[in-house]
Amino acid sequence: MNNKEYLVVSRSNGTTKTGSPYASLKVANLNETINVAVWDMAPTAEPQVGQLVVFYNMKDNDGKKSCDLRDLKCCGEPLLDHPLYNLLPRPIRRDVWDDTIRKLLGYCSDKALMAIIEEFANRFYEPFCLYPAATAMHHAYPGGLLNHTHQMLRMLEGLYPCLPYEVKVEHCILAILFHDCGKMNEYSKTGESQPDMYLLGHIYIGAHWLQNILESRGIDKEETKRIVHCVLAHHGQREFGSPVVPCTQEAIVVSHIDNLSAKTDTWEGAGEMEYVNALGTKKVSPALVHSS
Repeated sequence: MNNKEYLVVSRSNGTTKTGSPYASLKVANLNETINVAVWDMAPTAEPQVGQLVVFYNMKDNDGKKSCDLRDLKCCGEPLLDHPLYNLLPRPIRRDVWDDTIRKLLGYCSDKALMAIIEEFANRFYEPFCLYPAATAMHHAYPGGLLNHTHQMLRMLEGLYPCLPYEVKVEHCILAILFHDCGKMNEYSKTGESQPDMYLLGHIYIGAHWLQNILESRGIDKEETKRIVHCVLAHHGQREFGSPVVPCTQEAIVVSHIDNLSAKTDTWEGAGEMEYVNALGTKKVSPALVHSS
């Protein structure tokens, strides 16, 4: 028995070898974060990310927790004053997003690229608020796409003045804005995989969209290639799904910022001493570090 109330902070769906659906839930309360496999749970069944759940009969097999669908109860979404409400990050406010864009534009000088940055920073805010950046790893919650993109932009804002190299910041800003925009095609708003994930993939979708925009605005072909390269190379290595590896300063900056944002958020959402594939090790919080 468990009977504790948890908030679902991420979810991925799968199918067993026998064809039965299941869901892998990452749930949290003020005391712990755990992973639970729920058998016989269809992709559309509740609870979804952001909803409360109570488990009545959770099994523990050598640390691997599971239950049947009938052994849990979904309790809907928490209200603002609920103690678990803030366990799931919420999309950043519009004024915070606009302030970051304004500060980054202060580093820019290319008027043509600045106009594109302003236009799409404005166009992307509302849809990015609705979509996750992933289903189970980093920023895997509604609005995670916005928060991941904003986190990268803030990192660039702090990093750019420190770089002793000639980096065209407009390339980095555009690449960050577009690098994951294809995830609006890869996922539904609730994080379900869509056909475009397998037919095209978010890297191609974002790069293709950005290239068409730059070409339609008359941006030089060589410069267009270099900006689009930053999107194509943002996963850094081919084994991580990157069609090319970074070969410009701007692409290197974007790739490392993306990796830092993703990995730190993955760590943040992991359970204590949980093995995290993206890190290749287990999460250890400061509270567990003891002086010798």
